[in-house]
Amino acid sequence: MDRIEILDSTLRDGAQGEGISFSVADKLEVVRTLDGLGVDIIEAGNPASNPKDLDFFAEIKGLKLVNSRLAAFGSTRRKGERASEDPGLKSLLSADTGTVVIFGKSWDFHATKILGATLDENLLMIEESIAFMKSSGRRVVYDAEHFFDGYTANPEYALRSVAAAARGGAECLVLCDTNGGTLPDRIRELTKKVVAEFGIPVGIHAHNDSGLAVANSLAAVDGGALQVQGTLAGFGERCGNANLSTIVPTIRIKLGKECLLEESLAAITVSTRRVAEIANISFDEGMPYVGRRAFAHKGGMHIDAVMKDPVSFEHVEPPLVGNDRRFLASEVGGRSVILDKIRKIDPSLGKDSPAVALIVERLKEMERDGYQFEGADGSLELLMRKATGKYKPFFQLGHYRTIGEQPVADKAHCATALVKVEVEGVAEISAAEGDGPVNALDLALRKALERFYPNIASMRLVDFKVRVIDSGATASAVRVLIESADQSGAWTTVGVSTDIIEASWIALVDSIEYKLIKDIERRYKAYV
Repeated sequence: MDRIEILDSTLRDGAQGEGISFSVADKLEVVRTLDGLGVDIIEAGNPASNPKDLDFFAEIKGLKLVNSRLAAFGSTRRKGERASEDPGLKSLLSADTGTVVIFGKSWDFHATKILGATLDENLLMIEESIAFMKSSGRRVVYDAEHFFDGYTANPEYALRSVAAAARGGAECLVLCDTNGGTLPDRIRELTKKVVAEFGIPVGIHAHNDSGLAVANSLAAVDGGALQVQGTLAGFGERCGNANLSTIVPTIRIKLGKECLLEESLAAITVSTRRVAEIANISFDEGMPYVGRRAFAHKGGMHIDAVMKDPVSFEHVEPPLVGNDRRFLASEVGGRSVILDKIRKIDPSLGKDSPAVALIVERLKEMERDGYQFEGADGSLELLMRKATGKYKPFFQLGHYRTIGEQPVADKAHCATALVKVEVEGVAEISAAEGDGPVNALDLALRKALERFYPNIASMRLVDFKVRVIDSGATASAVRVLIESADQSGAWTTVGVSTDIIEASWIALVDSIEYKLIKDIERRYKAYV
């Protein structure tokens, strides 16, 4: 069985995504995460492009990797420069990685119009650069930039450029859909052609500008590609790179091919979340396999079918990829949803238990007041714990106060919050500034509680939604939904009040208590 090699470009191509900026410490943490997942090659940056990458390559030398090879990334030599004297290639050597990734031009248009080189000179730049790296003891992965567009414009030249890389000694010829505009059938066809023509492993590097990066990567594998490049959470320049958190499970489960470590599949959800957290981006909960919505069921008939046999509405078992099945409590969900969730808290309860009836009645009352729990799993679990006697508050509120300032001198500090809490008879008062009253309140509350619960520092508020409730509920009430996250996942809590600050406070308190409960459960499972 062919094994598919995975190259992750989060720290190079991913870092070119809008709003992405990794510190050296961030990069090291991403490397640890990818190494733990068993990624074969981690493309860690271009040492010739910026001082931060140079600092990173100096720092990474002290980190021992268990499963992964680190690779520096760079271009072929400059036009008119000897490979041994080229500053970019020297920088690649200074990174001191056993593997390097070198990109060159496969499109005659780029060779002549962008580089200003002759077509023959471009071929020499490719061959000589790779040969120089090989003679310096490096393994070379060659990225044939714009290969598919180049082949469409000039098939003969695109293949000659790949042949130059093969002559230079590249260990893998990677075909790049750099502009992200090629269709899967074309990717499959040309991958097959290159595989048949060269006795060297072929790879694929796909961009998502047409929404086809995953499909194109899988088409290339079908065509014989043995390496797939992408980023774990799919982010990257423009519309992003091929999403490895989708590709890897599909290769393993659907295509039956080996990739990463045997145990990596069950860790892919938490690893993808971890990388997104480090990148400080909002996690796309609609992602296949790893998103919270990937195995979420709402309609009563669907839920009933899934409870009888999950294969009715799920293409894979959620634990296989480290995810969880979720039944959303709503007006279309039915009592079976509530019972399933309660049993996770207290397995002894049945559908006729008084606690179940109490929770159903309480849910109806709260929904009349404007609450909505289908997307607020954290608040729903807390409500159930309170009804079943499985709840103990972690703190009591003394009081809170928020102050807004207008006109705003500093938009980052336009509001102040003061919070007093008590934990087991010990009081703590904290104040914080924020870019609004809710942000200030969140910061002040967590600041006060970190003295007692240091693990709160690992969570952050990632989304805040306010909706004015319709006429069926209390007049002028608002519903606040808050999404929070830490390195292990995300959760949502809800608060309702005629006062938006109070509604926000309710959701914030639920969010922190849910986090603390889950941390206790994780520690218990690890201990057991």
